[in-house]
Amino acid sequence: MRLACESKDNYIASMKANARFHYIIMFKPYGVLSQFTPEAGHDSLKDFGPFPKGVYPVGRLDADSEGLMLLTDDTDVNHRLTTPRFHHERTYLVQIERIPGENSLRQLREGVLIEGKPTLPAIVRLLYGEPPLPPRLVAIRFRKNVPTCWIEITLTEGRNRQVRKMTAAIGHPTLRLVRTRIAFLSLNGLLPGESRVLTETEVDDLKKLIRSPEKH
Repeated sequence: MRLACESKDNYIASMKANARFHYIIMFKPYGVLSQFTPEAGHDSLKDFGPFPKGVYPVGRLDADSEGLMLLTDDTDVNHRLTTPRFHHERTYLVQIERIPGENSLRQLREGVLIEGKPTLPAIVRLLYGEPPLPPRLVAIRFRKNVPTCWIEITLTEGRNRQVRKMTAAIGHPTLRLVRTRIAFLSLNGLLPGESRVLTETEVDDLKKLIRSPEKH
C-alpha cells in the first residue's frame, strides 16, 4: 500500500498519538470488499493498511464501487453516520450510459421508486467532460456505439445499491461509481489503495457533526 503525504512510520505514529479513537479515510479500489474478512475472489480491507485493531468501516461500498471510506473505532461516529434519520450527505461521481435529458435529471432530484419506495430528494448535476479520477484497473464494459457521460449526485440516505438502482430506474445504467465525499470529508490527495489519518481539525469537525440535531 502507498501512504499519502507521510511515511509508513509517521503514519503509525500519528495513529498511536490519538488519545482514544482512530479516524482514517481510505480510497477503496474497485473489487475490494468493505470488510476485513476475506472472501474468495476478492481483496478485503485486510490487504491494505496498516490499520489499528478494532477499526471498522462506517457504512459500506459494494465491491464494484470505489471511493471514500471512513474507518473508525468510535461507535458514536459510526452510529451518527449510518443512522438514516440523521441524513448525512454522501457525494458520488457516476458514469452512466447515454446522456440524460432534463426530465431524467429532474426525476433523480425529486425521487424515483426503488422497490416500491421513493428515494429522498437528491442534488444532481450533469458534468461536461470527464472528472479527474485515476483510471480503474479493471476495464469498464462499454456498449459499442452507446455514448456515456458523468453525473455528480449527493444523497442523504443509504439504501442498498441506491445510486445504481436510481440510474437504472431512469434508463441510464451505471458503469462506474466513485464516492468522493462523506459529509465534509473528501478523497482529495488520495489514490486507490491509499489512506490517511484525519487531522485534529477534521476530528473536531466530525465531533461537531455527530452533536448536530437529527433531521426529520
